Amino acid sequence: MFNRFLRENKIAAAILTVIRLYLGYEFLIAGYHKLAAGGFDTSGFLKGAIANPVKGPDGSIVYSTYVGFLKHFALPNAHLFNTIVPLGEFLVGLGLILGCLTTAAAFFALVMNFSYVMAGTISTNALCILLGVIIIVAGLNAGRIGLDRWVIPFIRKTTTKDHNAAEKISA
Repeated sequence: MFNRFLRENKIAAAILTVIRLYLGYEFLIAGYHKLAAGGFDTSGFLKGAIANPVKGPDGSIVYSTYVGFLKHFALPNAHLFNTIVPLGEFLVGLGLILGCLTTAAAFFALVMNFSYVMAGTISTNALCILLGVIIIVAGLNAGRIGLDRWVIPFIRKTTTKDHNAAEKISA
């Protein structure tokens, strides 16, 4: 019942717009500050996350696979992450604020927030994860008051047309 409210109700769409704008603002500002700094470097953060991983009550590393990913892939390719992180944060924020490809933007917001949490960052990440999940559960209604109102039907029309044409050719 609540899921239906989130996915179909116009009042829910208005509430979701407020949530979307808040979450989008948080990401847009974080990405903008990193881009405007001109020299964002992830290597210090990555080295800190590797040297001091999240540990459980018994002292064992909780996310050992993630620490391995940071150590063997992210750190050696820090130059790549120096571009991906700020640009990703900025684009996710822009997508959420404009309501354009909202569920995709919320998905990537969740990916980034979970990455920060698994690296041991404590901040607004838990709240951002909760809000991102709400947006994803709401689906298209989260972007109803935004560009998704026109973008999603256009994408569906375009992809359906191409799909039908491919079926006619193969028949």
